[in-house]
Amino acid sequence: QVQLVESGGGLVQPGESLRLSCAASGFVFRFNTMAWYRQTPGKEREWVGSITPGREMNYGDSVKGRFAISRDNAKNAVYLQMSSLNPEDTAVYYCFVTVRAIKYWGKGTLVTVSS
Repeated sequence: QVQLVESGGGLVQPGESLRLSCAASGFVFRFNTMAWYRQTPGKEREWVGSITPGREMNYGDSVKGRFAISRDNAKNAVYLQMSSLNPEDTAVYYCFVTVRAIKYWGKGTLVTVSS
C-alpha cells in the first residue's frame, strides 16, 4: 500500500528556516515525480513544488527563491527546505504522488510561522 508520512513541522519565527521530510513506501520511488502542497483553513490546497525522477524542480510563484525540493532515492524520501519564512507560509504541508493514475496524500505536517 502506498504510504506518505510527513515530518518536521513546528513553530518557527519569521525569517527563519525549516526542513520538512516525506518518507514514502509502497511503490518504486525512483520512477515517480514527488510534490509538496499546502493548505490553510478556509483556502484551497496550493501546489508548492515538485521534483521529477531526473531531479528537475518546479515551484509555485509564492515560494520561488525561498523553498527548495530535494530527494534521496536510497531513503525513499523527499524534502522541502524552507527559508525566509513569513506568516503567509503558515499551513499544513502535504506530500503527494500519483501512482498508476491514483493520487496519494500524506496526512500532513503543520508549519506555524509566528513571532
